[in-house]
Parts: sequence; structure tokens; C-alpha cells
Amino acid sequence: MAKESFNWKSLFINDETDNSEGKAATPPSAPVLPTTDNKFPNQVTESFPANSLANPFLNEIFEVYDKGFDSLNEEGFDFFELYKSVMAVGVTNPQSYQMAFAMGKSIKSDLTKDFLLQKGSFYITEIEKVHTKYDTVGKNKKTELDNTITKEKNNLSKSISDLEAKILDLQKELEAKKIELQKIDPVNREQLSEIQLKMEANDLAKQKILSSINTVITGINQYLQ
Repeated sequence: MAKESFNWKSLFINDETDNSEGKAATPPSAPVLPTTDNKFPNQVTESFPANSLANPFLNEIFEVYDKGFDSLNEEGFDFFELYKSVMAVGVTNPQSYQMAFAMGKSIKSDLTKDFLLQKGSFYITEIEKVHTKYDTVGKNKKTELDNTITKEKNNLSKSISDLEAKILDLQKELEAKKIELQKIDPVNREQLSEIQLKMEANDLAKQKILSSINTVITGINQYLQ
């Protein structure tokens, strides 16, 4: 049955402030089942990991699943209507199940527990199908992105390795050039010294020969008429 057809809250929750005679009578509740058949926790506990509460997509995805669940609702009273009623009245309250079931029987006379469980399994199966589909899509996208990231990392790692190898070669070449530079002076010092001495000797030899020549020229000028 479409959820617009019934106001489940008005059916199952008494309005204590409304004492008018025209008020619809609250349907009698079904007998309370033995406590051994209704062992509920004191409160509904969340089954989500603590770190998932910070997930910014949770509310959006919850809404998608809620709307998807609503879209699965079929005509007539089935698990969906009982689920909505119980969730609104109290999921840990045994009487909420009995009242919802009694109301369901008044709408669908052949309503049974097995039918509700069967329809509950139907909704679970359909939701699992949707989850599996989008889980597969998500995993494929994640795998594709992981592969892209891995490829980019490998390419960059290779480029870095190549550059490091080139840098190492350049560093070796640099050190070799520094050593060559340091060897230039010691290797050429003897030759430089020899050249310097020969240049000095050349100057002295010139001075000596020119001095003797100039002496003779002076003598010629002085002693010959």
C-alpha cells in the first residue's frame, strides 16, 4: 500500500490531548507476546564504525537508499507498511509490531507472519542488488584510478631515477674536472719555470751582447779619426 494512503502515526499513537467524542477509537492491541520471543536491546545501536560518522557522503547515500526503499513499495499492505509503522512507533517496542500487524490484518485479511518475512526478504534482496551494482561500479572506478595513479607514479619514478643517474654522472664528471684543475699547476710548474728562466737568460744575453757592441761602437767613435 502506498504510504500516502495511511497516516501510520495517527493510527498507532494516541493523542492524549484530544478528548473529543468524535475521536476515532484506537484499535485494540494484540496480546503481548512472551518475553522469550521479544528480546530487544535497550536501545537501537548503530553498527557503523566510529570513523565512518565523519564520512561527508553518508547522509546523501542514506537518502538515496531511503528513496530507493520507498520506490520498491507495492500496492497493498506488506512488510513496507509494517516497517514504516514500527520505525515510527518504536522498533524495540513489541506492542508496536502487534498493533501494526493487527492493522495490517484489518486491511489484508490473509496477512501472515510468513508473508511479511517473505516480503522482507524481497526488500533485502533488491537492496542487496543495488548495493552490489554500485559496489562493483565503485570498485571498478577505484581500480581504474589506482591503476592510473600507479602508472603515473611509475613514470615519475623512472624519470626521477634517470635524472638521478644523470646527476650522478655529472657529479662524477664535475669531481674529475676539479681534480684535473688541481693538477694543472703542479704538472706545468716545471715547464713554466724553465720558460721563465730562459726568458730571463734571453734578456741577460741580449744585454750582454748589446753592452759589448755598444762598448766597441763607443771605442770606434772615440779612438778613430
